[in-house]
Amino acid sequence: MVLGDVIKRWQLLKGNSNAIFLTGTDEHGIKIQQAAQEAGMDTQAFCDMNCKTFQDLARVANISNDHFIRTTDEAHKDAVRYFWESLQHRGYIYTKKHEGWYSVSDEAFYPQSQVEPSLDPATGRKRMISTETGKEVEWSSETNYHFRLSAFKDRLLEFYEQNPKFILSKNHMRHLVKTVGDDLQDLSISRPVERLTWGVRVPGDDSQTIYVWLDALINYLTKAGYPFTPGKESELGWPADLHIVGKDIVRFHCIYWPAFLMALDLPVPRHVLVHGHWTMNRAKMSKSTGNVVNPFFAIDRFSVDIMRFFLSLRGPLSDDSNYENGNIVNDYKKYLQYGLGNVYQRLMGVTKSKFYPSIDAAKNGFGHEATENDKEFEQWLQELPSVVERFMDAFNSKAALRELMDGAMKTQNYFHRAAPWEHKDDLARVDRVIYNVSEFLRISGILLQPFMPQKGSELLDRIGVSADASKRGFAAAKYGADYEYGIVEKPVDRRQFLFPPLMVED
Repeated sequence: MVLGDVIKRWQLLKGNSNAIFLTGTDEHGIKIQQAAQEAGMDTQAFCDMNCKTFQDLARVANISNDHFIRTTDEAHKDAVRYFWESLQHRGYIYTKKHEGWYSVSDEAFYPQSQVEPSLDPATGRKRMISTETGKEVEWSSETNYHFRLSAFKDRLLEFYEQNPKFILSKNHMRHLVKTVGDDLQDLSISRPVERLTWGVRVPGDDSQTIYVWLDALINYLTKAGYPFTPGKESELGWPADLHIVGKDIVRFHCIYWPAFLMALDLPVPRHVLVHGHWTMNRAKMSKSTGNVVNPFFAIDRFSVDIMRFFLSLRGPLSDDSNYENGNIVNDYKKYLQYGLGNVYQRLMGVTKSKFYPSIDAAKNGFGHEATENDKEFEQWLQELPSVVERFMDAFNSKAALRELMDGAMKTQNYFHRAAPWEHKDDLARVDRVIYNVSEFLRISGILLQPFMPQKGSELLDRIGVSADASKRGFAAAKYGADYEYGIVEKPVDRRQFLFPPLMVED
């Protein structure tokens, strides 16, 4: 959710008031049905309980989602039934006996080419697993409904070729092309009600329940107003500019979903951003082993902005990332306390919170020739917003944040070389250095807002930037774009750190 929120807030920062962020809970399927039974709960009550946890987490994590969809919502179930009937009307659905390897955990069938024998490390028991996810599969034979996925082989391959950045990973794209080109079979899209009761019934056939992944994928359309009013298909944001998905569900979002949409002549999402998984002790997180992180405890312990910062900085956009409390502490100290925070503290130490004369001097041209140190720094600072923008517009928020953190180190080096405390008699020279450091803080404060909404805003408050949206949007994140800050109505005691020492160390 944090990654999606950062991207949504970035769009708002750039003035895109139409940005829409959808998140939610997928609540149907065999796994949910079994989990509710094991908990001894009514299935809907079980879903309500777990959904509330995610809704609470979104609130606590300061997530700015516009919609929170539940696949048990009646509006969504209506959309699923309409989608099914539309596919059926166009001749893309038929019934047949289906045999294959089925994973209860993945809720998916796998062809013979995608399974292999394995030994359960805990018991030594022989079993078959999916080569894609490592989850156990079992042989299944049943009659159900199928979608003519194989009919879309050529269209999918053509789509991938014409849209090479559809999936924002060359490795995943190569795998997609190979999978579709080698062995694209028709897809089983229902389950007998004897095996799956918790879901949307097939219209006109109560003996079958719609496959959870056909059901779940349609959630994106539901909140975009599907079924669409003719002529207003894009009014509520479809097609999506971006889907953010885990690496284990690429096949569903990048093969099945485009094919479903193509079957109804609906636009395909423009991009899919794939992320890896968080691990703990270098192993996949699992509730059964206790190898998990409680996000509520983490936020309470470190604060919401620190956790947002850590997840953004170390988030697994390609490979998996290992979660360690020590890394949170180390990153906080290195990048925030001793990095950006130290830039702020050093500026306050020189100016005693009164740096507006230096901003006035900049407005009037300084009256001082820039040193090579000044020229190099000013050129870099002028380019910084564009560099961050390129990364963010390419959905690489991790690289954008690292650019800002590296910038804090660069600013400290500039400040150290300029040494304004050694040139107290040359006010014009001192003013230029103070202004340049102030500008870095102002620009960084603006650009940090999507990542750390509270701390970004606090930094701008501390240096006297107007709360007016025009002074805190991306258009203002330009060198020399604001000469009206630097006056703080209630000066902050410079001993009150922007990033104080953490009360916890590991």
